[in-house]
Amino acid sequence: MHEAIRRVYTQLCSVIRGQDEAVRHVLFGLLAGGHVLLQGVPGVGKTSLAKALARLCGGSFRRIQFTPDLLPTDIVGNAVFHPSGERYEIVRGPIFANVVLADEVNRTPPKTQAALLEAMEERQVTLYGETLPLPHPFFVIATQNPIEYEGTYPLPEAQLDRFLLQVEMDYPPLDAEVELLTDHAADGAADRLPAAAELTLETWRALCREVARVRVQPSILRYIAELAHATRSRPELVLGASPRAATALLDAARAAAYWDGRDYVIPDDVQAVIHPVWRHRLQLNPDAALEGVRTDEVIARVLAAVPVPR
Repeated sequence: MHEAIRRVYTQLCSVIRGQDEAVRHVLFGLLAGGHVLLQGVPGVGKTSLAKALARLCGGSFRRIQFTPDLLPTDIVGNAVFHPSGERYEIVRGPIFANVVLADEVNRTPPKTQAALLEAMEERQVTLYGETLPLPHPFFVIATQNPIEYEGTYPLPEAQLDRFLLQVEMDYPPLDAEVELLTDHAADGAADRLPAAAELTLETWRALCREVARVRVQPSILRYIAELAHATRSRPELVLGASPRAATALLDAARAAAYWDGRDYVIPDDVQAVIHPVWRHRLQLNPDAALEGVRTDEVIARVLAAVPVPR
């Protein structure tokens, strides 16, 4: 199973050039049973990465293009009345899939964004008083553009908190972009993906179970708690890491340990994932934001200030 997820990584990196770290972090989210928010400028491969991952994973895939006129029922489903039988039938929406791509998630109003809250947290949807479980496993990959704000609706803290990781996708290095252009000229990028999925649903479920069994020593648990407490007294922040942020860091660290072939977590695993796990959960105060301080910089200061367990 460990080799299977490594093959998925190799396949994705062969298509999404120059984004190896982003691909790895997305797979951490999949292994940990969380959801991932992909953020980057247009054209760096956010949607392509999500679609390629869905193709390599067994199970169903649905893409939802978020627009200003999208309604909650367009996501979760609706009830249709049948006059002949004088009854209502629930029609399930595209959220009922193993992999759901929420493309440009910040282009829809908060009312529609809220339709994802129950699904992402509880793995269920309530329609007309009936609670319907979502497929297992269930993985949401959302994308958003960080520089174009016209016609967008910033995700509220409650919605951001549902994402295990926020993965940044930047421009690829020069050599990787040359390889990308070579692939495009040959029209062969899509052909490198196998016709069959690398992960069956059962393998995917088993991977998640193995990651959940990765051992964590009390010293690591205390280290994570101390990191969370340190963010709450930083002068640059008005909102530090919550207990949910600490448990998210633990889950992602387990995935990082499993990725490296270990059944136990070390401080390096925590440090490897703390930026994508916490960067969207910390809120800068207005002065720090005006000075151009980034949450990644604050996280780095916290890491430097908290002693690493031996």
